[in-house]
Amino acid sequence: MHFYILTLFPEMIEQALSTSIIGRAVQKGYLKIHAVNIRDYTTDKHKKVDDYPYGGGAGMLMQAQPVYDAWRSVCAQIKDRKIQNSSMANSREGGLGWSRPRTIYLTPQAPVFTQGMAKELALEEELVFLCGHYEGVDERVLEEIVTDYVSIGDYVLTGGELPAMVMADAVARMVPGVLANEQSGSTESLEGGLLEYPQYSRPEEWNGKKVPPVLLSGNHAKVEQWRREQSILRTKERRPDLLAQAELTDKERETYL
Repeated sequence: MHFYILTLFPEMIEQALSTSIIGRAVQKGYLKIHAVNIRDYTTDKHKKVDDYPYGGGAGMLMQAQPVYDAWRSVCAQIKDRKIQNSSMANSREGGLGWSRPRTIYLTPQAPVFTQGMAKELALEEELVFLCGHYEGVDERVLEEIVTDYVSIGDYVLTGGELPAMVMADAVARMVPGVLANEQSGSTESLEGGLLEYPQYSRPEEWNGKKVPPVLLSGNHAKVEQWRREQSILRTKERRPDLLAQAELTDKERETYL
């Protein structure tokens, strides 16, 4: 899977996504991370990419031209790769003569990112993230290139790089081969609308606290039942808002809701 991140700070992206699980997945070829510097595409001799907004107001606005040209360069790269892979026959015809990439603009003025969204986006061959700065981006280029508007929460950050990296990390974990244990992605928090159950490791007793006996019993059926119950109870305690849409049996709903 290819991630293209349009940014004013490519070094921030490269440093953060070159380590740990994501870094190893890149080394093994499961992922490709492309940090695209928007400043490389400005026509201004001083590498300026922002200007004052029409109508006045505080702050500066990212201009349409460098953002659009950076995005076009990514589209050209994707198109060339598809031609090389002989996959053009399977793509939809669009304004560029092929299906344009899924392009995500990170903004608090959008639906909040979820695990379900991460799963859905992981089915794409490539994703493009646009990282805004200052007071945002000229609306005209957003209308031209953006397919999805996504927020990571109801708060404002200094730029879109952190949200882009959060989304890239969450999506990458859903790509086959990225996680060493393929089951990890399907047994963690938010799967089925529930939080993950408590987990324990050695020693059996620490600071006077013991591992629940059922986890030492060797009875896998009872372990799974205990974990299921704990997931429901933890969700009820910490995120009761999730329970209404959680995948529960009729008996579980009667017992816990």
